[in-house]
Amino acid sequence: MTYHSEIAKAGELLGGQQDWDGIAAESVARMRLQNRFQTGLDIARYTAKIMREDMAAYDADPANYTQSLGCWHGFIGQQKMISIKKHFGTTKGRYLYLSGWMVAALRSEFGPLPDQSMHEKTSVPALIEELYTFLRQADARELGMMFRELDAAKAAGDAVATHRLLHKIDEYETHVVPIIADIDAGFGNAEATYLLARKFIEAGACCIQIENQVSDEKQCGHQDGKVTVPHEDFLAKIRAVRYAFLELGVDDGIIVARTDSLGAGLTKQIAYSREAGDIGDLYNGFLDCDPVDPAALGHGDVLISRDGKLVRPKRLPSNLYQFRAGTGEDRCVLDCITALQNGADLLWIETEKPHIGQIGGMVSRIREVIPNAKLVYNNSPSFNWTLNFRQQVFDAWEKEGRDLSAYDRAKLMSVDYDGTDLAAEADERIRTFQKDAAREAGIFHHLITLPTYHTAALSTDNLAKEYFGDQGMLGYVKGVQRQEIRQGIACVKHQNMAGSDLGDDHKEYFAGEAALKAGGAHNTMNQFAA
Repeated sequence: MTYHSEIAKAGELLGGQQDWDGIAAESVARMRLQNRFQTGLDIARYTAKIMREDMAAYDADPANYTQSLGCWHGFIGQQKMISIKKHFGTTKGRYLYLSGWMVAALRSEFGPLPDQSMHEKTSVPALIEELYTFLRQADARELGMMFRELDAAKAAGDAVATHRLLHKIDEYETHVVPIIADIDAGFGNAEATYLLARKFIEAGACCIQIENQVSDEKQCGHQDGKVTVPHEDFLAKIRAVRYAFLELGVDDGIIVARTDSLGAGLTKQIAYSREAGDIGDLYNGFLDCDPVDPAALGHGDVLISRDGKLVRPKRLPSNLYQFRAGTGEDRCVLDCITALQNGADLLWIETEKPHIGQIGGMVSRIREVIPNAKLVYNNSPSFNWTLNFRQQVFDAWEKEGRDLSAYDRAKLMSVDYDGTDLAAEADERIRTFQKDAAREAGIFHHLITLPTYHTAALSTDNLAKEYFGDQGMLGYVKGVQRQEIRQGIACVKHQNMAGSDLGDDHKEYFAGEAALKAGGAHNTMNQFAA
């Protein structure tokens, strides 16, 4: 759509109405351009197409990986996308991530909760809707400022500026980008998963991430006590999400299948198996079992047949069964292959450390069966990145036979090592981790799950320390406002960011010269114009 074509369409509509005095075609066109997405389904279809194109670009060249940051509030997501447009000129390849962990910790009516799916399930689609409300408002605000510039250029008779601004409006890039939304383990059975997935998609989600843990035993991927389900149970939920996408007409919807098997040593169920070698039999083959003498069975023993012999799966007092130690990677590979063969589009392997060799080794095995398999990867704040990478460099240098007498591997986090060659090498590996992992480990999308949780805590701590200490008001002015002004942070004009100028524009559309507007000469926001 172009500015002039929208004005023409609005003019044609208004021309057939004799009793709509005071409605201006150009104002209608502006409002339509400022609100191009009418529903969440409009957003889901638009962003699904973006993700599909990005996935194809990555398949052609792994340098085309994508990124996102987790955002727990609409304003945080909005400011992230405004910042990206300011610094990079485009939102291409940059998404939003919606973390179930942050919803549980920050958005539940129960108050702060651990990442165990105890929060209200509808709080997740509510946050999706909130994020897109703020992104759409960012569009309206930015286009509104362009319209004001256009009016000023026309009033000044500046044809060059007028032409430039019309082109800028016609080529406008929206702040609306894909959201990868965390549905945890589906919050129930496959039907519950389907119903919740519908809410996600109707709110605008084009991409839903689901994990293979037991819903009522769900744990954060970086905590202990994780319990997985047999493959058929998980595949039913993948199908449920796909049906939700197809029912709502989002045919390109994306499903991310997450496996927690690397760190999950327990299962709640013994899988149903029809014949040797089927998917249930493969799952059961990882169970830790003891041979039994049929003549010496214990009360309540559960037995399975394996290779013609009866064996007893090890069952804990919790009524859970345990897998054999050392089978985590094999289970991850099988999880990923079966998920991709049954409707998933992308994989997520939850690991205990950010190690390209470990991730790449599993992806290579998956790609022997599914050549274009690719990952979404959690660059998690649960990892101690500094210590992990310093230890990786230490181990690499040790293999090379280098002198490491100046280093204590167990204490490499110490500030005493910050200026060393080892620390510099580790920091360089951290800097290039996403690029290297995209190339060597099949990672299409890199995200940080909880970054804005940590940035909010850090910035608030710094402000509180200064403002309530000796610095007083200077703590805010020097540490916040002065930095906003000098770095060009848009929300330094917080009235404008909250929509005051948009409101003034609407008042003028509705009431003309009678409009009582807030943005006059006495608005203190004008102090930030210099």
